[in-house]
Amino acid sequence: MNEASTPQYEVSRLRRALVADPRTAEQGVKVTVRGQHVFLVGEVASEQRRRNLAEVIGELAPDLVVHNDTHVAGAGAPAGREELR
Repeated sequence: MNEASTPQYEVSRLRRALVADPRTAEQGVKVTVRGQHVFLVGEVASEQRRRNLAEVIGELAPDLVVHNDTHVAGAGAPAGREELR
């Protein structure tokens, strides 16, 4: 098995792409490769960013099945008052 086909190399390549691509620019998403499957886990800022993650990975590794387990971080207003004591 050469270096270019190891899961560690593929993870590094995909993570660098998610950071560098302006559609995603994500550093906090965990990427795992198992066989022909790539798993994305973490929080993103928007649903569009979540979709873009799968799109970027699909373009770079069309032979892998993408499992996008990221979720959109809630950025809404607080539900109530916080009491400080």
